[in-house]
Formats: sequence, C-alpha cells, structure tokens
Amino acid sequence: MHIRGDHAELVVGGRLDVRSAADARTVLHSAVDDGVGDLVLDLSELDSWDATGLGVIMGAHRRAGRCGRRLVLRGVPPQMQRLLVATRLYRILAIEGGLGVETLPRV
Repeated sequence: MHIRGDHAELVVGGRLDVRSAADARTVLHSAVDDGVGDLVLDLSELDSWDATGLGVIMGAHRRAGRCGRRLVLRGVPPQMQRLLVATRLYRILAIEGGLGVETLPRV
C-alpha cells in the first residue's frame, strides 16, 4: 500500500487491508488533523480493500467530521463500489460524482 499527497488530497494505491491498516490510519489521521476543508481521498490506484481497510476509511470519516472536515472519496473502483453498496455505506460517505448504484450488479 502507498499513500501520497498532503492534508487536502491523498492518493491511495495498492491494497488497504489488515497488513497496511495501521500505517494508513496514521497517515489519514495526520492529514485530517493538519488541514481544513474537504480531504479528498483518491482511490483510483487502490487494488483492493478488506473489512479492516474499510474500517480505516470509516474511522477517518468520523475523525474528519469531529474536526469540522469532510472526507470525500474520488475514483472508487467498481469492485469497491459494490462493497459500499452492499454495506450501504455509500449513503454515509461523500463520494465525488456519486455511485452508479443502478448500474452495479446486485450483491
């Protein structure tokens, strides 16, 4: 997993899973704490995530809310869109451009 960017926009690539969760959490929390306004999380280079990785995203979302910020997901790959729909988290998370929920296969 790799994350690059600053307190306004981060690009996440590779796998966001149990092995990378602690490092990702540290980077995301620092970005939330050090900035103002929306924090854009570009997931276009993300290969996969598991429940732990999704938990890291949700933790950053909650932390951003407590700091008066908003976590915005950009470039969510289709397989991850399906997971957001299956878990109904697409209703909670800010997703740039929204999801084509009606075009995704049912899970």
